[in-house]
Amino acid sequence: MEIFLAKPRGFCAGVKRAIAVVNQALKKYGAPVYVLHEIVHNTHVVNGLAEKGAIFVETLEDIPRSSVTIFSAHGVARKVEEKAEALGLHTIDATCPLVSRVHRRVARLNKIGYDVLIIGHKHHPEVEGTYGRALGKVHVLSNPEDIRTLKIADSCQVGYVTQTTLSMDDAEELIGLLKDKYPKIDMPDRTDICYATQNRQTAVRDLAPDMDLFLVVGSKNSSNSNRLREVAENQGIEAHLIDNAEEIDMSWLRDDQKIGITAGASAPEILVEEVVARLQDHEAGIIHEMDGTEEFTKFGLSVLPDFD
Repeated sequence: MEIFLAKPRGFCAGVKRAIAVVNQALKKYGAPVYVLHEIVHNTHVVNGLAEKGAIFVETLEDIPRSSVTIFSAHGVARKVEEKAEALGLHTIDATCPLVSRVHRRVARLNKIGYDVLIIGHKHHPEVEGTYGRALGKVHVLSNPEDIRTLKIADSCQVGYVTQTTLSMDDAEELIGLLKDKYPKIDMPDRTDICYATQNRQTAVRDLAPDMDLFLVVGSKNSSNSNRLREVAENQGIEAHLIDNAEEIDMSWLRDDQKIGITAGASAPEILVEEVVARLQDHEAGIIHEMDGTEEFTKFGLSVLPDFD
């Protein structure tokens, strides 16, 4: 049995920044600080921050007045910000800068009277947040049928954005259908799918054909981790999404296998190391590190405010 580690894998710059925001808030203000929804979609990360004093809630009403409240990396709707202010909460925005860029494009398109089309998964927190930044007409499109039935008043005044964690293949298909239906559609200067999502999907696509099994480390509610599993499966490879090493089913393993391993953008490297260790306990042999794209993107942190 041989192990092949995809590169790049694991934390992206936006996830690192969001986790750092929570850690700095705990250090500056003391526990507890409240986080609306999961700061990133990873069980290990959320549990670790909870142990330090972060409290994760699903509604703003669950947060005591005047408490420090952090918005997750996925971003929130404008009405959420307004409601938090009305409830007297001290808010900090940990939205990924690449998601914020999408929000700004939505606002610009609406400002000039365009319908905005959001290509993404309905009910995903990032999509809900992007939808909630709109100042005019906005539509969420998740599949070809949504595009077929879409009705726009002026086909010359329409533009699109995408969820940052989509499958590149799925996005390409839907964008192609939109361009066929609306030849004059306004397109982003560059794709909204983030660099980390693209790099991790490309690594899996390149590595998977030579593998017998692919393991993706990531939580079940992580969009980008699910897309990595799909990329491997689309190469005809058996692939599984696992939250941690304990979720490896030993019936998946054979002595002569080549096993590829990657991790979603919200999964820490420690979880990959634990997966490798468990496979080594099962007599896994050589470990290979894939040649892959080096990532140098970093997002700085703003100085946290001094709340009254």
